[in-house]
Amino acid sequence: MTISLTSVRLPDFGSLGERPDIPVEIYDARVRAAYDKAGCDWLAVYADREHFGNIAFLTGFEPRFEEAFLLLGPNDKRVLLTGNESESYAPLARLPGMSVLLAQTLSLMAQDRSRFPRFSDRLGDAGIKTGDTIGLVGWKYLEPFEDDAAETGYFVPAVYVQAFQRAVGASGGLRDATHVLMHPENGIAVTIDADQIAAFEWAASRSSLAMWRIVSGVQEGDSEFDAVARMGYAGDPLNVHTMFASASKSEPVIGLRSATGRKLRRGDGVTTAVGHWGGLSSRAGLFDVANDTFLAIAKGYFQGLISWYETAAIGVEGGTLHEAVTSTLAKAKLKPALNPGHLGGYEEWTHSPVRPGSGDRIRSGMHFQVDIIPTPIADGWALNCEDAVVLADEALRAELEIKHPAVFKRMAARRDFMKNKLGVDLRPDILPLSSTPLYFAPFWLESDNVLVRDR
Repeated sequence: MTISLTSVRLPDFGSLGERPDIPVEIYDARVRAAYDKAGCDWLAVYADREHFGNIAFLTGFEPRFEEAFLLLGPNDKRVLLTGNESESYAPLARLPGMSVLLAQTLSLMAQDRSRFPRFSDRLGDAGIKTGDTIGLVGWKYLEPFEDDAAETGYFVPAVYVQAFQRAVGASGGLRDATHVLMHPENGIAVTIDADQIAAFEWAASRSSLAMWRIVSGVQEGDSEFDAVARMGYAGDPLNVHTMFASASKSEPVIGLRSATGRKLRRGDGVTTAVGHWGGLSSRAGLFDVANDTFLAIAKGYFQGLISWYETAAIGVEGGTLHEAVTSTLAKAKLKPALNPGHLGGYEEWTHSPVRPGSGDRIRSGMHFQVDIIPTPIADGWALNCEDAVVLADEALRAELEIKHPAVFKRMAARRDFMKNKLGVDLRPDILPLSSTPLYFAPFWLESDNVLVRDR
């Protein structure tokens, strides 16, 4: 495989128009599937400001400032427990048949708690009683090798766990059910439908273009704040803090940090990332026009990216994809710092089937961040090219084309661009959500010069 640095203009893949909505019928189907799979009297889904993806997926609501629970019970019982501030925000939820109960323990400190001060009482008001069984969904779960009692290792604050245990009593049962939603192959929330794909494509396109306005617009003399200001943020909900970092040759580039007033100098390593609900895009390289040693490493990294796109497919085991990427990177004396690819969506990272030896298979509807962070990289240098894709079988692609033709047309145009301009011919089931698909400029002061595979 020969990689070259070539001048390629990033095309306009089409106007996005209005953000697509998720029909209420979709939310109804999701909660029914989750409740049935849990096999309990009640399924209780926890959320807070940082860990909101599960409740957003099931209801269209996510708590602001505080915590919340969605309770799914017998006879289609659907109850949202909120604190003081999210009670007024709850009408934005799209789940039909859902009632809202104020549980002031979920509120922030010093706010009024005089009306409904006892969380356990509100569980009873919702309908939970002695002898019931509850599946509790936290924001992640323990694997069996991590603990002898993984089924009772809850990633939910202990005060709420205790309240649930008291509510069902000794004759009831409480167990972790987070895998029902988040298992990396079979979780209800790890595959999405055509309407959700359309909504995430809208968001991923906007985040990728915002990211690219930073990369392509940066100038010598800019501060990091100046550079990030060019993103044109328009109020989209974020799944990460916007990141920008730079460093000279004597310093590591700390990719997770936010922008500062540091002035950019030629030769610096630079990185940025913008993530909206539905997709994050990131780029890292040199704030320069050329560097032969760096370019050679960047080409080896780009080959690792290509191996991801050409190996990933529906039915492929995560371990196979992991091995394909790591073995390719190894040829350039690189390895992935984390999993080479993971599941995303409302939250930037939920889980991943892509692990060493993983037998979890890629399924139609999986939303992936093609997130391959190479290491080791010398101080003062940075490399990254991350975008969002979705895997879709023939039936899902047909549904998407019928229901959201403009979305499907944009994704088809991105596929054509990757094939005809970047030299990467994708399998039919990979649909790029980003409007910067595999568009990687290693030198930010020559951002139209990107890596391509020569045919």
